[in-house]
Amino acid sequence: MRVVALQLAVTTIIGLLFLVQGFASAIAAWCGGLVVVIGTALLALRVFAPPLAGPGATLGRFAVGMLLKWVIVLGGFYLILAQWQLPPVPALSGFGVALAVNLVALKFKQ
Repeated sequence: MRVVALQLAVTTIIGLLFLVQGFASAIAAWCGGLVVVIGTALLALRVFAPPLAGPGATLGRFAVGMLLKWVIVLGGFYLILAQWQLPPVPALSGFGVALAVNLVALKFKQ
């Protein structure tokens, strides 16, 4: 859950930074990062919330959780870009920064 909290913090920061360009850009950046935060939270709940199981069951949970995460991310981007017509560059920036938290968290894991 630390990764989810860090993603949410970074997403909020990038949204505040894009506030300089306008409210629509700030919302787009925040929403772009938020779809990653929601997807990661659902993945974590799917994998870690049930009691521990064997390796096959854990791999299955991870696969289903990862599929769920990317369905949420792609569906969220459809809403952001096609339905709400928010600016794409801030949305992709929020998305990229939130995903970068995963890389940093994995590299510096204690």
